[in-house]
Amino acid sequence: YWATYSLAAVAVSDRPRNVAGSYMPVFRAGETVARSVASVLGIPLFTFSHQEGHIMAGERGSGVNLPERYIAVHFSGGTSEVLLVQPGQSSYYDISILAATADLHAGQLVDRVGVKMGLPFPCGKFMEELAQELAPEKCGLRIPAAVKGDSFSFSGAEAQALRWVEQGVPLPEVSRAVFLCIANTLEKVIREKAKILGVKDVLLVGGVMANFIIRERLKERLSHPSLSCRLHFAPPGLSSDNAAGTAWLGWMTWLKTTRKEV
Repeated sequence: YWATYSLAAVAVSDRPRNVAGSYMPVFRAGETVARSVASVLGIPLFTFSHQEGHIMAGERGSGVNLPERYIAVHFSGGTSEVLLVQPGQSSYYDISILAATADLHAGQLVDRVGVKMGLPFPCGKFMEELAQELAPEKCGLRIPAAVKGDSFSFSGAEAQALRWVEQGVPLPEVSRAVFLCIANTLEKVIREKAKILGVKDVLLVGGVMANFIIRERLKERLSHPSLSCRLHFAPPGLSSDNAAGTAWLGWMTWLKTTRKEV
């Protein structure tokens, strides 16, 4: 059985975020190809931010219908932000930063410690495998979460973890301590912002959010009845995926456009 399809529109991420001046050269290559395809075929081109793609991939991948206004966590190798997401007008989403890293991104923390351990880069998967060799109750290491106002920091966590590696502390313990530090940092930020905004739903996206240890820690700490946060995770494959989200954004925007024309 063969099905025939035709292209109706092209969707592409052309910038990191929906803010003025948001730019990275790497996006130009994909945008150029997308514009060429749309021009040759005479079909619409829809552009979105990289961050919007992650958020939509998380929305669709989580399998739940989120309210129009919710908190999103975008933690990856190049972004560490806690966001307020609402419907947008000039863009698909209106995204505002509630809190962000003051130095290292969470993914950078993991990779720098993992490289020091001698693990392959990117190191997240290998550090997670190490951490899971150790029962949670067997890890006595703790790295304090550094949260101040609307910012948080991972440089102190990096320094402490690197010292432990140099001192010969077992790598499974160091790995688990790093992941717990990331989770505890997020717990503090989400608790405060959810209370201030009166928002219950939290979507967690980005490669770092695919980590099982971080997910389980946040579920344990934030799903308590006294807080009643509803945490939503995409499957690990979609946590780090941007292309699927961008495709969904394009499809939904095309549907809205065609309905207006009809």
